[in-house]
Amino acid sequence: MLAVFVNCVAVIVGSLIGILFAKKISDNMSEIIQTAAGVITVVLGLQMAFKFQNVIYLALSLFIGGIVGTALDLDGKILGIGNTIGKLLPKNSAANADVSSNSDNNSNANAAASTNFGYAFLNASCLFCVGAMAILGSFEAGISKNYTIIFTKSILDGFMAITFAASMGIGTMFSFVAIFVYQGLLTLLSTFLQPFVTEQMLAEITGVGGAMIMMIGINLLGLKKIKTANYLPGIIFVIIFVLLDPYFMQLKDFLLH
Repeated sequence: MLAVFVNCVAVIVGSLIGILFAKKISDNMSEIIQTAAGVITVVLGLQMAFKFQNVIYLALSLFIGGIVGTALDLDGKILGIGNTIGKLLPKNSAANADVSSNSDNNSNANAAASTNFGYAFLNASCLFCVGAMAILGSFEAGISKNYTIIFTKSILDGFMAITFAASMGIGTMFSFVAIFVYQGLLTLLSTFLQPFVTEQMLAEITGVGGAMIMMIGINLLGLKKIKTANYLPGIIFVIIFVLLDPYFMQLKDFLLH
């Protein structure tokens, strides 16, 4: 669990730096930072998304996962968790700032959304938890006590936390809760799960995760409001598709012959 704690600390420290930096800049500069964060996130998502091996699995996972997630309102539930945590903070905290689009403290709707604790918690949690590094790194740490991947991820997450916290607020820091639960469980279950994690599995999970990270970037850029967390079941569906892949291949050969 050492690697998980290091990852959590990196996000906390990075977030604190971002929050302190944000207090010293104007609303106009804050908007510039949020735009830069959006572009960086889209580029990161694109880089990950193109690692898929089967575009059909990617498409079906996003379609079916989005439908299931919307039916369950996962985005709303995770946002609610973030807002609940935010309400536990002092009343004068930035997490409880007015987030209405007519607020005198914000230049536009994007800046208003960036001060919302739940919004920051949700997007940062998705960013730091989807992707192959979280999975593979947790397995390496749990099975062979090799912390290299998670330590590398911690450095990357720390720098992204600076940017996210500067543009969205203190909710970014509390995404360490999601990291602790998610990567902690993967580390504890690593011995049992490792046989199922193939190169193809990691590639397809990375592809779906990259698509969701792109959604976060699109939100930050204000191009469209996407409820990213509603697509999280796509990770489960792509895992199922990969596990069933040998049977799909047998069915394909049978139909062709």
